[in-house]
Amino acid sequence: MEYTVEKLSGNKVKISFKAPAADFEEAVGKAYLKNRSRISVPGFRKGKAPRKLIERMYGEAIFYDDALEMLFPDAYREAVEKEDLHPVSQPELDVETIEPGQDVAFSCEVYVHPEVKLGEYKGIEVTRTVRTVEQSEVDERLKQEQKRVARSLEIADRPVEEGDEVNLDYSGSVDGVKFDGGTAEGQKLLIGSGAVIPGFEEQRVGLSIGEEKGITVTFPEDYHPGNLKDKAAVFHVKVNAIAREELPELDDDFASEVSEFDTLADFSADIRAKLQKTADDQATETVRQSLVQKIVDAAEVDIPAPMVEDKLHDLLREMDWRMQQQGFDMKRYMQLTGQTDEQMHDMYREEARNNLKTELVIEEIIKAEKVEADEADVTKMVEEYAKAVGKSADEFRAELNESQLAYFTHRSRINRVLDMLWDSASVTDETPSAETEKPTKKPA
Repeated sequence: MEYTVEKLSGNKVKISFKAPAADFEEAVGKAYLKNRSRISVPGFRKGKAPRKLIERMYGEAIFYDDALEMLFPDAYREAVEKEDLHPVSQPELDVETIEPGQDVAFSCEVYVHPEVKLGEYKGIEVTRTVRTVEQSEVDERLKQEQKRVARSLEIADRPVEEGDEVNLDYSGSVDGVKFDGGTAEGQKLLIGSGAVIPGFEEQRVGLSIGEEKGITVTFPEDYHPGNLKDKAAVFHVKVNAIAREELPELDDDFASEVSEFDTLADFSADIRAKLQKTADDQATETVRQSLVQKIVDAAEVDIPAPMVEDKLHDLLREMDWRMQQQGFDMKRYMQLTGQTDEQMHDMYREEARNNLKTELVIEEIIKAEKVEADEADVTKMVEEYAKAVGKSADEFRAELNESQLAYFTHRSRINRVLDMLWDSASVTDETPSAETEKPTKKPA
């Protein structure tokens, strides 16, 4: 079968076919044999009516659609393979001429994998913002360690004070009627935490164990459920117990108890070093992402709409999966936010497009640089996955099929490209607080 390929745009082609009359007639004959048992003709049992009679009754074109469906797949596949096309959408078939005894002309339009025109991708200038860890961050981490080993002391010889944890019973009502969630026994509350209605905690201060008291508070305007907002509520409260968190002293004994260090100074220095490494790693990751985005923005790619929609579908499906891991789902999210399915698609379509463009650009760089996988990197990834599922690396690798193993190989190529881009980049370090200092170039 003859065919021609016409480029309609940067990512869409038209393939025109001409099927010889004999080939089409043969296909029509096959379509008749396939369908005759489903066609009723008076005077004939189903499947026994002659083809010509069926065509006279229902029209000579009755078998044309099925005949084309028989011819088209093989012709399309041959054209795609010979012309090295890479379709990314389903072909749209259009019949141009179809007459008995004549050659049949038909065509299809299909989106193909887009061409990528790379911009500059080596020696790109980027700025890394390097943040110096503050002493307050070290102090906060030390406080967390204090709380981790803190003791809870029962208080029996004084009334409630700010910072105490109080065990209490309470029963609340609005206009004399109890409301849902307004009654509890043995409830623990940290005084001063701001965890409940304004005024509720403050009015606990000064009460002693066993003491009961009625207090009045007003629900705030943004309180949920809405039928209680701005309402005055009366709570009857009884204090059952008072406890106080006792934090250990920040000294050398504390350091040796909670860490591998003998002195608080060494422990603090280790905390600072770890916090600084985390900050440095975050800064590097941020600028690496910025570097890739610059390279992606510099490239020219006319991405077919069907590819974007497929990527958008994958993105939203992944979001839904992550929500489900947290006991949530996309449907509930849309209900709570008032979003429609169409609005969600519009909101994330550009992100999907950018993600797809990034993949295409990285793939093009892999081809341009002839990047091969690093077997050591592949092995490391396999080991990490194996550990995550509780298997040995050899056992896990033996279970991988060809496609799954190809994923790790391809991921290694991507990693090598990203490292190559980073190594070739011109990276300038700056500190966010040094407004007057001149940024200095640092080794990447």
